[in-house]
Amino acid sequence: MIRIATIVGALLLTSTAYAQSAPVGQYVSVNGMKVYYETSGEGEPLIVLHGAYMNIPSMGAIIPMLARTHQVIAVELQGHGRTSDVDRPITMEGMADDLDAFMLAIKLERADVFGYSMGAGVAVQLAVRHPEDVNHLVAASVSYNMSGYQPEFAAMVPSMTPEMFIGSPLETEYRKYAPDPDHFAAFVDKMIALEHVQQNWPEADIKGIAAPTLLIAGDSDVVTLEHVVSMFRLLGGGKMGGMGAPPSAARLAILPATEHTSIPSQPDLLWSVIEPFLQGQTPKSFMM
Repeated sequence: MIRIATIVGALLLTSTAYAQSAPVGQYVSVNGMKVYYETSGEGEPLIVLHGAYMNIPSMGAIIPMLARTHQVIAVELQGHGRTSDVDRPITMEGMADDLDAFMLAIKLERADVFGYSMGAGVAVQLAVRHPEDVNHLVAASVSYNMSGYQPEFAAMVPSMTPEMFIGSPLETEYRKYAPDPDHFAAFVDKMIALEHVQQNWPEADIKGIAAPTLLIAGDSDVVTLEHVVSMFRLLGGGKMGGMGAPPSAARLAILPATEHTSIPSQPDLLWSVIEPFLQGQTPKSFMM
């Protein structure tokens, strides 16, 4: 899940490189906030959740691509994009509860959920805390334990300060969409506090996720490959298939030559692994 300033590169790339189709933007009141969301496409509902410091446009071309076959509902989370902030910390668990309330407010009983980075953490917590909401779960670049982060990232977190963000492209992007552009400093304080949360979700919670799950990571991601494989195994993946045994409901995709912020900039590659998963497709064996 990200949570680091290097999202700047991905944010600028995806927000300028792709033009979305004409989605319908709306607001709904949720837990004291005005939550902004956009709906596009037709088909089974698919909620899309952005990463930290991001917004819907910064998710890039993957949204209109998925909207070819799904009703995509892209949501801007607490304090991000056009969604207002509220007087409470920003946490994965709190945003997952917001998402559950959001679904109730728009009368959506269940949906597939695709989250990237921080959004992936929120999606995982939604599947843990509100399993009745989630049909399929797609989580790109997520960890369930602080030990899953690369050492360089873990070492950087204590040095993060609000001054690192003031005057940056992140502030420019924030001011473009935020209902209160002058709230940026307070927003950054909350995001840095989120970085310092000692996230240690119980393995039992991961094992207990009922929704079929696709994990996606870059081979040079902020989350270690060992941690991603560990999470994949907790979800029931990694066992030998074939010889009459079907693959597990868990899936794993490692994107080559990919660091954390370049995941959203590869919509064709993302679509090639997400779409078959959501459609329940598996490759045919040459033995069949």
